[in-house]
Amino acid sequence: METFNKPQQRRSRFLSSEARVAYICLIPAILGLIFLTYLPLLGVLGISLTNWTGLKNPEFVGFSNYITLFTTDPYIKDSIIATLYFAFLSVAGSMIYSLFIAMLLNRKIPGRGFFRAVFYVPFVLPAAAIYVGWSWLYEANFGFFNYLLSEIGLNKVLFIADSNYVIPSLSLIAVWLSGNLIVIFLAGLQSVPSVYHEAAEMDGANGWNRFLHITLPCMTPIIFYNLLLSLIANLQVVTPALALTNGGPGNSSRFMTYLMYDQAFVNYKLGYACATTFIIFAILAAFTAVLFKTSKRWIFSEGDDDK
Repeated sequence: METFNKPQQRRSRFLSSEARVAYICLIPAILGLIFLTYLPLLGVLGISLTNWTGLKNPEFVGFSNYITLFTTDPYIKDSIIATLYFAFLSVAGSMIYSLFIAMLLNRKIPGRGFFRAVFYVPFVLPAAAIYVGWSWLYEANFGFFNYLLSEIGLNKVLFIADSNYVIPSLSLIAVWLSGNLIVIFLAGLQSVPSVYHEAAEMDGANGWNRFLHITLPCMTPIIFYNLLLSLIANLQVVTPALALTNGGPGNSSRFMTYLMYDQAFVNYKLGYACATTFIIFAILAAFTAVLFKTSKRWIFSEGDDDK
């Protein structure tokens, strides 16, 4: 009986020592989460309950900032609508565009490495330079896009000076900047087992059917990751408003992060700005929770008995 227990005891000791090593290796990550994420988040929540300008001692006001935000603030409704509208267009466009480009770059074409670099470069360029360049393209009188429209006999468009076009125009820039998603999709495409495609091709499946029934199901974990990454980034959008529109025209591009910036660094209402920040966090958390909750229904896992 003891001889049977000895291997089991050795195995349990090995697993316990392995667990200790794992916990030790996780200490830096845990400390990073505590000091760089959770404590600052608690700090934001605490400041949001005060009336603080950053120059005087904070005055505790309870939930007054949140009540003001949702009852008397003239910008909150427009900023939420603008943020959600921008996020929807940018996330949908980025996912379709980046997957399409990744599939093209996954084919054996001349200069494939060069084109991969070309489509990734916009993601690493300085944001200020990018938006200055796009402001020239969008310029109402002499911009390149309006030049093309005039050449084909169409009226010029006020891309970033018209409330009807400003969000789609800014979303187009966000789609163009999604080089990181292209790289991740490209890595995912290269991990799809070729044996599946070969078997389907032998059975007479065309390219569309192979994409629909093999490539997409195998890519669902990558799609989920990119969707989450894009959603978080685009719900926190602020650079286009700061660089191009200043929240205009009207309030059509006054995103929630721009509203927070305006309250904190223009009006010096740090408590009010932190309340806005916490609302942004709550919206992000809600969308992320919904995404994780629904992911089990559509993410394909090889070897999953439920599939």
